[in-house]
Amino acid sequence: MTWAPPEDWLRITTIDAHAEGEPLRVIVAGFPELPGATVPARRRAARSDCDDIRRALMWEPRGHADMYGCLVMPPATPGSDFSVLFMHNEGFSTMCGHGIIGVTKIAVEAGWLDGAGNTRSVAIDTPAGLVRATALLDGDRVREVRFVNVPSFAPLLDGVTEVDGLGSVPHDVGFGGAFYAFVDADALGLPLTPAGATELIDAGRRITRAVSATAADAIRHPDDPDLGFLYGTVFTGAAADPGRHSRHVCIFADGELDRSPTGTAVSGRLAILHARGEMAGDREIVIESIIGGRFTGRIVDTASVGEHPAVVTEVGGRAWVTGRHEFVIDPEDPWRDGFLVR
Repeated sequence: MTWAPPEDWLRITTIDAHAEGEPLRVIVAGFPELPGATVPARRRAARSDCDDIRRALMWEPRGHADMYGCLVMPPATPGSDFSVLFMHNEGFSTMCGHGIIGVTKIAVEAGWLDGAGNTRSVAIDTPAGLVRATALLDGDRVREVRFVNVPSFAPLLDGVTEVDGLGSVPHDVGFGGAFYAFVDADALGLPLTPAGATELIDAGRRITRAVSATAADAIRHPDDPDLGFLYGTVFTGAAADPGRHSRHVCIFADGELDRSPTGTAVSGRLAILHARGEMAGDREIVIESIIGGRFTGRIVDTASVGEHPAVVTEVGGRAWVTGRHEFVIDPEDPWRDGFLVR
């Protein structure tokens, strides 16, 4: 192949992967350098100055409505290996469990980090704080990644919100790097299966809007106002595999449906279970996704976030690389910044 893009076209290099089925487009070159000494400052810069590039990489024709991305950046705190900024169909998120699992696998297998033996430790700066991941290796292949998340807490238990078209919806609110409303799917008659995706997306969007409007105090983060928004709704229910604890289906951003069990939601759910007295010691549970993927979760310590009692969680899962890409953006392309047809 001899074709090459003109020198004035933007070129962006990515390594694509998925974690338990949820896509992750890891941007390794070509994205403009973001100013800021902290990851939240870089996130604000990306939102104001680079949202067109996010749309170009997440939306059609290069992506799709459920695409997810991760920009790798220099470290922001002493001792970290690198920083990340996560993105999706609506904007830039604050923390992402499947993203940590995927980018850790890529970092280790691509040789970004020095080390020997059957484990690698990776310290990653995120907008929500420092996350420490451990890659478990079989030879030179990463078979599993476990990460210790930022402290998680449950600011609201047994809330009830009136939701258009659904009536009174009981819910809890949990934070695991992002805030979620947790709703029992059976109570609404919603199936946690791929066949129920359209219903789940519609109900999730309605619930997220309603809880955002009525539970402002619960979704205010004591340490960082940038974290104070409801990222989505997590529907919970019985696992298809009787050996697993439960099933999660998360509807987040602009109606994205997570194919994984959602790592930050696993942390938030553990905080809720702990607040209810249903998690003791370092018991490990397995939570499955809408397609049967699984994340493990356990509580490794307790903490506090402002006035909220909190837990420190460890979440584990697997990822696989799907491709390497060089995307180009033709400045004359009328759809260069992407579009969505839903």
